Amino acid sequence: MAFGLVKAFRAQTSKTLGKLAFAGAIGASLVAGDVVAQQKQPSPGSAKAVFGSVKLPTQGAAQPIGFYAKGCMTGAEALPTDGPTWQAMRLSRNRRWGNPAMIGLLEKFSQDARSQIGWPGILVGDIAQPRGGPMFNGHASHQIGLDADVWLMPMPDHRMTSEERENLPFTTMLQKDKFLTVDPRVWTQQRAQLLMLAASYPQVERIFVNPAIKKKMCDTWTGDRTNLGKLRPEYGHDSHFHIRIKCPPGAKGCTAQAPVAAGDGCDKSLAWWFTKEPWAAPKPPKPGAPPPKPPREVMVSDLPKACAAVLDAPSVASMQAATYGGPSAASALTAAPAAAPAVDTGSALPHVGPVPNDKPAVQ
Repeated sequence: MAFGLVKAFRAQTSKTLGKLAFAGAIGASLVAGDVVAQQKQPSPGSAKAVFGSVKLPTQGAAQPIGFYAKGCMTGAEALPTDGPTWQAMRLSRNRRWGNPAMIGLLEKFSQDARSQIGWPGILVGDIAQPRGGPMFNGHASHQIGLDADVWLMPMPDHRMTSEERENLPFTTMLQKDKFLTVDPRVWTQQRAQLLMLAASYPQVERIFVNPAIKKKMCDTWTGDRTNLGKLRPEYGHDSHFHIRIKCPPGAKGCTAQAPVAAGDGCDKSLAWWFTKEPWAAPKPPKPGAPPPKPPREVMVSDLPKACAAVLDAPSVASMQAATYGGPSAASALTAAPAAAPAVDTGSALPHVGPVPNDKPAVQ
């Protein structure tokens, strides 16, 4: 198996595991620092501030504009707070908006997860803001309605209150005392099946997971590996996975990402994550060199030109009017009773992890 490269690397560096663990700790602090940096108050007039203040989507046809990490969208639809096989989380963020292609996929995925693998239902995290664009915190992508986060925890057997949805902690799949290692007390075969089901849809382009989860899949998945290459290792993503779909047909303003390379991805590109390089602290500046300038905030003018018009476009009448499934979908589904889990999926899990971080990816 190509992933033998990782095993070979580990064998060659057995004397430096302590250093790697230390590098991992440094890397974890860098990731946490990245989240903090993204949570600084944006300046008035910045793209984060402007797009983050819009409460409703535009009227008209749904169109993704620009790239996943640099764009906006029109005609977004809201995922209903509750469905027969899903519940939306962190409602106060107002990030349940997406291109109808993404919302429809989440509905189908949640139904298939229950019927095919016995997963009780999915917990859906951030999709996008009402008109997309850069978010105040948490993500670099999720800007055109074609990205969505799904928790690696099953839907509970009751409809959660808004307070529960705000406060339910994330649960990491990783061991805290080992370097990039999946916790066997938490990880289950059903979670592996969930990931491969998500990757099976033709419109899904990538599934971002923590490198340790990708390695676990490479080492243990014995079924069809055709779509295993869609699972891409990335910072964070230890308590949720990130679904990214392709630009919908006819979306001329959508900038596509390069296709995933052929193969299962269990090769040197994955082995790189288990070296010191991605976790090492930045090199200090040379003596006498001026300090680096802080990164400039993204302004609306930095986005595709059409995004300025998106901000000025008239809004839909209400959230209900733009809810997926029609104006009555949210209230009708909220009243529907939740089905009991078909199997014991280990909903009482240990090890609360950090808020998921979505560091920009070029993979």
